[in-house]
Amino acid sequence: MSTRIHRRRHAKNIAAQVLASAATLLALAFLVWILWETISRGLQAIGISLFTKITAYADQGGLANAIVGSAIIDAMAIALSAPIGVMAGAYLAEYARSTRLGATIRFLNDILLSAPSIVLGLFVYVIVVLPMTAVTNGTTTFSALAGSIALALIGLPVIVRTTDEMLQLVPSTLREAALSLGIPQWKLTVQVLMRAAGSGILTGVLLALARLSGETAPLLFTAFGNNYMAFGPLEKMASLPAAIYQYTNDPNPALHAIAWAGALLIALFVLALSLLARTVFARGKTSHD
Repeated sequence: MSTRIHRRRHAKNIAAQVLASAATLLALAFLVWILWETISRGLQAIGISLFTKITAYADQGGLANAIVGSAIIDAMAIALSAPIGVMAGAYLAEYARSTRLGATIRFLNDILLSAPSIVLGLFVYVIVVLPMTAVTNGTTTFSALAGSIALALIGLPVIVRTTDEMLQLVPSTLREAALSLGIPQWKLTVQVLMRAAGSGILTGVLLALARLSGETAPLLFTAFGNNYMAFGPLEKMASLPAAIYQYTNDPNPALHAIAWAGALLIALFVLALSLLARTVFARGKTSHD
């Protein structure tokens, strides 16, 4: 009887391992396929003109204005979301860890984390773009600032969740030692705990930047796009995701190649951020060990 049960469990274990391995290989196959298509098609349009010329027409031009625009919008988005996200995560971890308010905030943060980006773009369109349009007597005021606010809402829950979890991982003995010396709670949080969890918090900020850098839908309702170079936060501004969307809707194969090049640039940027985040987190973990 025991032998039969053992064989049955062994067979179920083998079946589970085979299914898990097949699912992993299937996911990896799609990932390799996507990366191969992006790299092989994107490399065809990589050249100096891609980084020196602005919006492409026919087969002339590049992505210079879109690259600069994405850098400006993403930088403003992180500048808006990182301080708020870190402070909110610190509050949840140190002041509302086991309270009903903290549980409610975490639940709402999880909802915001899974909210479709296009919904956040429409929300910012209603609360930022339309009021500014009313002030300017009907002139639609898409702007880089509105785009950065939409992207900040996307990155904010990632930073809040990461900061909350990283601070909770700090050993309680460190808190007890600091409080026994008479250090106030706010100083303990800022000067001791955040320093101890600094690598994990920075990792969360980098992951948030990696996520929002490829968002397209919110920018179509906020920053909109610009065929020329723009630097002002209140101007319409081009971005790589919006430029890719624009070029893929054009029947010209040359513009499709430029769109693939833009997709490759975003993929490389996200890959670099992911590697940097892993390196920062690994160094922080090693230093604390």
